[in-house]
Amino acid sequence: MMDFKAADIAAFLNGEIIGNKDVRVTKVSKIEDGKPGTLAFLANLKYENFIYTTRASVVLVNKSFAAKEKINTTLIKVDDAYQAFASLLDLYTQSKASVKTGIEQPNFIDGTATVGDNVFLGAFSYIGKNSKVGKNSKISPQVHIGDNVTVGDDCIIYAGVKIYDDCIIGNACILHSGVVIGSDGFGFAPQKNGVYKKIPQIGNVILGDDVEIGANSTIDCGTMESTILRKGCKIDNLVQIAHNCVIGENTVIAALSGIAGTTKIGKNCRIGGQVGFGGHLSVGDNVMIGAQSGIIKSVKSNQVILGSPAINIKDAIKSITVYKNLPKLRDEVIQLQKEIKALKKTDS
Repeated sequence: MMDFKAADIAAFLNGEIIGNKDVRVTKVSKIEDGKPGTLAFLANLKYENFIYTTRASVVLVNKSFAAKEKINTTLIKVDDAYQAFASLLDLYTQSKASVKTGIEQPNFIDGTATVGDNVFLGAFSYIGKNSKVGKNSKISPQVHIGDNVTVGDDCIIYAGVKIYDDCIIGNACILHSGVVIGSDGFGFAPQKNGVYKKIPQIGNVILGDDVEIGANSTIDCGTMESTILRKGCKIDNLVQIAHNCVIGENTVIAALSGIAGTTKIGKNCRIGGQVGFGGHLSVGDNVMIGAQSGIIKSVKSNQVILGSPAINIKDAIKSITVYKNLPKLRDEVIQLQKEIKALKKTDS
């Protein structure tokens, strides 16, 4: 449990206190559900009304925030309330994090495998031939690490993760429970008799440093080369990335998205939930894609797109507006048709 005074929090964040500097917080909360002894934050002004009624003891706000009514809680003004709150959560997580080291039993480590200093290896884990696990990494129970795998330093691999042969995991990566790295790509050749012949998938997966993969997501190996997620990628739960895809640095992909084979996505892209990508496409840098979009052709850099098939967001919003008005437009067309028929009868 956390236990900090407002003064300590303000000093850590280099913030300005307005209110009781000695009030203590032991938990965090949403601003609308704040209770005494909790810390909340206000970053989005659509939640501003809650700051006047919240019972949270301390609230982080942006320096630009100006109250319109009386506030009964202690405020800490910072440059970016959301980032400050994230920093506090990170500090809290580190303070309560397990410092387990050592090797639990039973497990299997091949005689040719190497394990770095201060590694924790949970029970029922498996490390295959010629594989390497870097220093300070934490491997939870029931993790499978195949042959010729490299896991970098300071990684966290949660229970039930499966890493196939030859894959490379960079430093400071986090793989959540149920993640599968290096499963076969979806490659089948249709035969004359109607059956599909499996094409062997002999590539691997390479994750750069500081990559995080959400629970039950799957990253397929390349057919002959590598599927690559570059430094800083963040992948949500239940995402499928197919063979030979390349995802650029610091790109984030929300849950339930699927990327077909050999598609390349640039750096600093933000992809909403349930987005589907066709295969062999190219997406540039700094692209934002709205939820449930369908990407059927390549996208240039610095675009904001939405819809299925996805188009420029301004055109997409216009299209949505037209679609919403279709019943009314239909009625108007029918009425105009009736009036035209009446005019024709009058003329004749």
